[in-house]
Amino acid sequence: MTDAVITGMLGTAQAALERFHDVVVDDDGALTFAHGGVLCVVQGTELEEGLPVLNLTCVVAWDLTDPDVPSRVGLGVGEGLFGTPRVVRGEHGWDVTLRYAFPAAGLTEAPMGTLLMLVVSSASSMRAELVDE
Repeated sequence: MTDAVITGMLGTAQAALERFHDVVVDDDGALTFAHGGVLCVVQGTELEEGLPVLNLTCVVAWDLTDPDVPSRVGLGVGEGLFGTPRVVRGEHGWDVTLRYAFPAAGLTEAPMGTLLMLVVSSASSMRAELVDE
């Protein structure tokens, strides 16, 4: 039953996202899309029995060379209400992601879309403040 619930949550997320973005469904069922230069993926999983969740991961920026990136992110650059930012030192600079996991069973398309777009908008705001394009 849980696989069906996760598949249903991903289907609702796909329908909600397709109102705004081109969405690709990967072989494993994950949804990928881009928003304002931010690459995003939505995956479904069961944290424990009876707790299916969707996990949205946004790759905000990569290979940033500004040494102040961790401090800027820590001080709330692009601050939003949803998601946890993470800064990792990569081979060519700082990589920044924003992740948000939430129980999504029972959400309909409109609330799902609102929630997903709040997170994605936060990621885009972070990118705009971190990347000079």
